[in-house]
Amino acid sequence: MKISIITVTYNSEKYVKHCMQSVKEQTHNDIQHVVIDNNSTDSTLKIVDKFKIDDSIIISENDDGIYDAMNKGIEHSSGDIIGFLNSDDFYADQKVLQVVNEIFTDN
Repeated sequence: MKISIITVTYNSEKYVKHCMQSVKEQTHNDIQHVVIDNNSTDSTLKIVDKFKIDDSIIISENDDGIYDAMNKGIEHSSGDIIGFLNSDDFYADQKVLQVVNEIFTDN
């Protein structure tokens, strides 16, 4: 199953690298990463671009708050499963999305 992960950002240069790396290092091989940025003025977008996965969608434009950005992410997602990973969060293990996929597949 394809898993879409949505990350909403705004001036997140301090943390977003760890977030992006944790998605890139997942063992599940069918991941889409949708990053919705609210026109960051720091180096957030440079970091996102450097650590993005092959199936990434990166949108940087004004939004009407975090929930508007999250809804934009959902609209651009093509996964069978959709999850959210905040820009200052990360997956603590490389198999998180593999386990999620197994649980959905088994149930």
